[in-house]
Amino acid sequence: MNWEKLLTPGRFGHGTLSGSEIGRSHFHKDHDRIVFSSAFRKLTGKTQVHPLAINDQIHTRLIHSVEVASVGRSLGLKVGERLAATMPDWVQPDDVGVVVQAACLAHDIGNPPFGHAGEYAIQDWFQQRDNTWLFEDLSPEERLDLQHFEGNAQGLRIVSQLEYHLFNGGLRLTYPTMAALLKYPWTFEHASDKGKFSAFQSEKAILANIAEQVGLPEIAPNKYARHPLSFLMEAADDLCYGIIDLEDAVELNILDFKEVEPILRMLCGNRQVSFSETERATLAPHRILAALRGRAMQVIIDALVEAFISNERAIMQGQFEGDLLASCPEHVVEGMAAAKQMAHQKVYLDSAKTETEIGAYAVLSTLLDTFIPAGYELYQKKDRSLMSYKTKRVFDLMGGDAPDATASLFHIYQRQLDYLTSMTDNYSGYLARQVGGTGYGQF
Repeated sequence: MNWEKLLTPGRFGHGTLSGSEIGRSHFHKDHDRIVFSSAFRKLTGKTQVHPLAINDQIHTRLIHSVEVASVGRSLGLKVGERLAATMPDWVQPDDVGVVVQAACLAHDIGNPPFGHAGEYAIQDWFQQRDNTWLFEDLSPEERLDLQHFEGNAQGLRIVSQLEYHLFNGGLRLTYPTMAALLKYPWTFEHASDKGKFSAFQSEKAILANIAEQVGLPEIAPNKYARHPLSFLMEAADDLCYGIIDLEDAVELNILDFKEVEPILRMLCGNRQVSFSETERATLAPHRILAALRGRAMQVIIDALVEAFISNERAIMQGQFEGDLLASCPEHVVEGMAAAKQMAHQKVYLDSAKTETEIGAYAVLSTLLDTFIPAGYELYQKKDRSLMSYKTKRVFDLMGGDAPDATASLFHIYQRQLDYLTSMTDNYSGYLARQVGGTGYGQF
């Protein structure tokens, strides 16, 4: 791979671009298009870790995305400065920073209500109905996409198909931004051990187009090497959730500050933050935690830049394995491992979080029980006038998002998932109560 191709000035659904407004590159426009999209705006009502948290200091998916984008911009800018001599004439270090920033903003844009719990609920619903009449006219690949619904793949679908220009380029982002967004540039057949992939069958051709435009090597059919800047996007995400999940847990009294402080100090390495005895006695723990967290993130950002530069040759050859955090100094690797272990043992298994996630299954199951059979009836009858009253009302509710009666069964199901997964946690819960008949008139 080479930077001239990787940062090509082309826009998906638009073609080659020329010129930019003063002070606003094509990549800045990507950033703005994402920020002003309805899919991004809805992230404010979607779970990051703690569903439906009453405490308004807790991260939503939108705040998490903004913070990841801030870290990503720093990473991209620093890498862009270090590699300025190898960059195309039209690219400045700031452009590299904005590409990573835009990709970070959109990295969770495909998440359904209730975050990962929502993903699992959708997957389980379709898996439990394997070999039923609902699946009889789906290809094996389409069936697997539904049974392994993936927020990353839904994210590509949103930016390339659904937002702004419906099925005509979507947000029409530049190819470099779209490629940097692809953490798993392959279809389900190549899914990772955790079931991760970034393209449904419906976006397979779009994935191939992106890879061709930016020069991502094809490793196997429908599987491509990652764009180098996607490693920075991934690192920004890992850094933020690894540390911020603990900060939220302290805010919710799931963890004590004294449990988290040693981990943050380990991450700071030899760049420690000192507090006087007076400060220790007068400062609230969350202020001390914020200072330590800020220093730790600064240390890790610098380490990640060095890791990228050190591994640039393998990254550009599509041969780099793993993630950048694993290539950081030992104190960073051990500190992040300790942070994630504490989160898994004490935060993710918290009873209040568990109760709400079980509720997420009930919410999404109720919605899927209502919508998907209606989709099948539409597919079978091909005429809305022949459908049952209930099914007609389902599509009345979808309004302009309803699929065409002549569409394939897979397309119909996907349009229904587009509608359901775009909902916030609160609205999906409200709608489930309404269609389930248990909350008439309540919100």
